[in-house]
Amino acid sequence: MSERKAIFITGGGSGIGRAIAEYFSGRGWFVGLGDIDAAGMKETQARTGTGMSYAHKFDVRDRTAWDEALDAFSKASGGRIDVVANNAGIPLGGSLSENSVEEIERCLDINLKGVLFGAQASLPHLKKTAPGSCLLNTASAAGIYGTGGASVYSATKFGVRGITEALDAEWAEFGIKVRDLMPGFIDTPLLEHAPNQGSNEAIRTRVQAAGLEITPPLAVAQAAWDAVHGDKLHTLVGKTARRLAFGARWMPGKVRQQARSQSRPLGQ
Repeated sequence: MSERKAIFITGGGSGIGRAIAEYFSGRGWFVGLGDIDAAGMKETQARTGTGMSYAHKFDVRDRTAWDEALDAFSKASGGRIDVVANNAGIPLGGSLSENSVEEIERCLDINLKGVLFGAQASLPHLKKTAPGSCLLNTASAAGIYGTGGASVYSATKFGVRGITEALDAEWAEFGIKVRDLMPGFIDTPLLEHAPNQGSNEAIRTRVQAAGLEITPPLAVAQAAWDAVHGDKLHTLVGKTARRLAFGARWMPGKVRQQARSQSRPLGQ
């Protein structure tokens, strides 16, 4: 088994995944990238340095493809995977009544099934490098308190939070850490997307109009490093996430009022 530590990151072709890849490779880790965006992964590889990364195109919704991706990365990394970052995810906004069946199913499949399948496929690899290996899931501030105008997305991120807590209990006997990140709005290409098929308004426009802070991806990458090496189950990233977590715990009535006052669905 290689002495060099290795991390496999889904959604590695852009945004948070790319930032995590750059951060870990900069500290000597071998990085595996998984994404459906081959061009994006190539760009990420150009940023990680020669010989520091491996890319594998696959869809996180495909359970068999997960095994193929991790087996291939393990071979490329010299037989070890220390961290699997379940980071791939998509946004979905708009009122539930206007979300199409296709949009709902796609969001559920990528954000929830993809995380569950990734956890299943990761277990035998993380057992080999335990104790101290880690499954790192990307949840969201939307997993702290439900976000009006993003009910499906909120449901998936509450789900990721629940998966993290459940597997933290299940996998303790193996010495595998299970952690998640709960970022607010991060400055990634996802903010340029419309929240749903019926909208032409970029998510960034709505976030800025609401006066919410947008956090740089580097902050998430640093939080990922701390989560992998620390003992905190949920890691909040950015002022929005920290304020929401504080309010949900200590001032739930106020958070409820704010949620109602700001509940114009994304894209309306």
